[in-house]
Amino acid sequence: MIILSLNSGSSSLKFQLYDYEKHETMSTGIVERVTIGGSFIKYSNYGGESIKQEHECPDHKEAIKLILNAITNEKTGVLKDLSSIAAVGHRVVHGGEKFRKSVIITKETIETLKDLFDLAPLHNPANVLGIEAAMEVMPGIPHMAVLDTAWHQTMHPEVFMYALPRNWYTKHNIRRYGFHGTSLLYCAKRAAVLLGKDPFQTNVVILHIGNGVSANAVKNGLSFDTSMGLTPLEGLVMGTRSGDADLAIPLHMMQAEGKTAKEMSNILNKQSGILGITDGQWADRRDVEMAANEGNELAKLAIEMESYRLKKYIGAYAAAIGGIDAIVFTAGVGEMSATIRAKAVEGLEFMGIRIDHEKNKVSRTRNAELDISAADSAIKVFIIPTDEERVIIEDVVALLNGTYDEHMRFEYPFQKADYQNRQRVEEFERECEKKPYMRDIEAKIPKK
Repeated sequence: MIILSLNSGSSSLKFQLYDYEKHETMSTGIVERVTIGGSFIKYSNYGGESIKQEHECPDHKEAIKLILNAITNEKTGVLKDLSSIAAVGHRVVHGGEKFRKSVIITKETIETLKDLFDLAPLHNPANVLGIEAAMEVMPGIPHMAVLDTAWHQTMHPEVFMYALPRNWYTKHNIRRYGFHGTSLLYCAKRAAVLLGKDPFQTNVVILHIGNGVSANAVKNGLSFDTSMGLTPLEGLVMGTRSGDADLAIPLHMMQAEGKTAKEMSNILNKQSGILGITDGQWADRRDVEMAANEGNELAKLAIEMESYRLKKYIGAYAAAIGGIDAIVFTAGVGEMSATIRAKAVEGLEFMGIRIDHEKNKVSRTRNAELDISAADSAIKVFIIPTDEERVIIEDVVALLNGTYDEHMRFEYPFQKADYQNRQRVEEFERECEKKPYMRDIEAKIPKK
């Protein structure tokens, strides 16, 4: 059974092709600059070199065709034709209160997602464009929507409501929704495995740190609270998003500088965060750390500000859920930045949180689950490489088989103690050949 997963942005389209029987990724890649000119696809097949092809994509339909042509290419493709694709899974950012779990896409599903455009104007229109384009190009294949917000539908009203006029919620659906749901679900389930606990008796704080950043308090295996709100703007310091700030500031600056609401949204979402702190110089944390090591004061400030905000959320969420079993770092920065991890837990020894600094320094991999806790740490500190695509694929297969349900009543294969991502294990072994010290890190992927 071969599954195609698609993640459609306003000007990009990511894909992964997965063979479910063989448990291996066949091909993965991205089409960039969709609708804006200079479009190209960059992809790689399992065990092969990266391939780049320039091709104009004035719309998402053309981008879908480019992907399908790539995976069926006579010389570089991995499929003879499209008939072997059993289903397509689509990542959708915002499901509002309408969706508590992944769904088979119907005309009614699309109309409901369109009704939610006002809640996610930067994301849902692009997601729906990708869905409609894919369904037009592949009309005989089932399509499924996997929603980022579904994981957080277990939050209670006192957590997701804002202290704003009541009719803003009843008329306009203004509330906290949260995002990164597929990543957080995967990490919560894997953390329970590493702890050797029932997932529904496990409390963890998950820190998904990439360009976008969110924290998730997971109480007894369910999402209890999360840092992102109505949109992904709220919460932690991010690559280009401000995160938490006094609501009066944008109002004041709109009056002071005559900014429109659209212009202010662009500033808060695309010109703030790490980029704003460093005066427009850097958003990529690798660049920031390099500049900080060279003595740049703004880069140093950016690291301290981001880490301090992370630390505040760890403490707040641990208090909110009555103590935690583990902290989980995931996503690009969480998996690769020893600096951010160390500073985020610095000073939390009083809570029983201690890391092994030598382990932390050398833990730079996206292919192994690592325990960087100190031997005497009462609370575990894990690095768990996220696998959002695997969640999408599992949901799609279960929907096809009629076995799918909300995660409280559905067991994922990666919840089992003997689960392993064979391709990641193989890649980790190759990493260890180049960097022998990596073998000293306690890899937590269970081996059969």
